[in-house]
This record gives sequence, C-alpha cells and structure tokens, in this order.
Amino acid sequence: MPQPNLDHPTLPLVKQRFHQLKFLATEFRRQTTLVVPRQNLHQIMTFLRHDPRCDYDFLSDVTAVDYLNYPKPSDAKLPGPAGRFAVIYNLVSTSQNLRLLVKTMLDPTLDTTGNQDDPALHLESVTDIWPGAEWTEREVFDMYGIRFDGHPDLRRILLWEDYPAFPLRKDYPLRGRAERENYRVIDREDA
Repeated sequence: MPQPNLDHPTLPLVKQRFHQLKFLATEFRRQTTLVVPRQNLHQIMTFLRHDPRCDYDFLSDVTAVDYLNYPKPSDAKLPGPAGRFAVIYNLVSTSQNLRLLVKTMLDPTLDTTGNQDDPALHLESVTDIWPGAEWTEREVFDMYGIRFDGHPDLRRILLWEDYPAFPLRKDYPLRGRAERENYRVIDREDA
C-alpha cells in the first residue's frame, strides 16, 4: 500500500504546538484526518480556530461513526487508536482554502443497548468555539448517545425525549425495538 502524502500545512503546526502528544494522521482521497486524544480535543480545536496560521473559522459538520465489529488495531496489527465510536469534526479555513477532519475515539464502558449515560461517552462541547456546533452535537447525541459537556441545550433533536435507545448504533435492530407497534395508524380521512 502506498504511503499517504501527508503534506497538509496544518499538521506541522499542530505537532509543533502540542509536541508532547502523539497524533495519528491519515489521508484518503486527498482528505486529511487528524486523530487526537479525547482529553486534549477541546484544547486542539481552540488552537485550530484561533491560531492565525490555521484559522479554521467554519465548522462544516460534526458526525459520528460506530465501529462495532471492526477489527481492533491491536487485533489486526493496524495502526490507529482503539475505540468503538469516533466523533468527527469537519473543519474549513475559508481564508486559506483548507479542510481538515479531526477525529477522536471513544470506547464505552457500559452496555450500549440501553439509554443509559455512559461516562466514557462524554466529550467537551465545541459550541464555545463554533456556535454552529449546537445542532450537530445534538444530532450526534440523539443518534449515538454521545454527550457533549458544556453544551447549552443538549436534548434530543430528531426523536422524542424519552426514546429508549440510539438508533444509529450498530447494535440497534434494523426493525427497531417495537417502538411503532403501539401507535395509531392515521388514514387519509383522519388527516
């Protein structure tokens, strides 16, 4: 496999500023991803936003991925951090015409089939850096159950508040858990 061309101009700046941390950088189809430790995520994101050499002034998206049943890096001799969930931030610097994906990994400590609050699935919110993260962080919380500490209004955005699970987790059944069976069918005449 050919080595990626990791010549993204932001990577040396991050490494210089956070020289004590270990990072993983990957590239796929000319998209650079920087994998950062979860405990340093907010500090690194603040640097990427406010350092004039980086100037990532637009948070395009916040999303998550469930890596359930993927090979673990230690099992498959693959590089990279272990974790079931990844939270991915899509950053854009409009002044420098640059894009950078920042990923952090989370590994649950509790059973993930329910609607319980797992302390390992908490991240610090970036709404103080990019106010536009408010809705996208709520969507990640609603679909995956990852909570963002310091978020101004963290509640479900797509499903009702007492919905019993997080439907984009891969251990959620494709047909649901019988949430729809108790609802009245509305006919055309009822509408």
